[in-house]
Amino acid sequence: MADDNNTVSDLSDLKDIAADAPSADETQTPTQPLRDQEIDAQGRAYATGRRKDAVARVWLKPGSGKITINGKDQEEYFVRPTLRLVINQPFAISEREGQYDIVATVSGGGLSGQAGAVKHGISQALTRYEPALRSTVKAAGFLTRDSRVVERKKYGRAKARRSFQFSKR
Repeated sequence: MADDNNTVSDLSDLKDIAADAPSADETQTPTQPLRDQEIDAQGRAYATGRRKDAVARVWLKPGSGKITINGKDQEEYFVRPTLRLVINQPFAISEREGQYDIVATVSGGGLSGQAGAVKHGISQALTRYEPALRSTVKAAGFLTRDSRVVERKKYGRAKARRSFQFSKR
């Protein structure tokens, strides 16, 4: 049997002790977001996104869902629909389509890297505006910076790893 100091000599004693313990629902206090909302004076959340050599500065504010990149509409800047799909992934995961306006400036890299940078920036800005969405966006892997970059070319090589063609004679 169990003593007053909750020692266990048998598995049946463990069941008695577990019944006496308060449940997890009773012990928790009301949960608050782990982070504070980070908004500037204009009511926008700012974040920087990076992918390959591209860097995107992203400002997010409540609105109608308009996305502007380098002064152009998203359909005009990212002509390929797959790139526009990449940009809208954070909103689809968090079920916030059409609720926020995005203004982004992107530099460096190619279009694919720039789309990834904007996606990373939107995800970061979304979690700064709504800290409760952080777990959802993080579980989808959008807050992690994809650190893969092009390997540099080495001397004595045709490319980063490829050798020049071997000549027997």
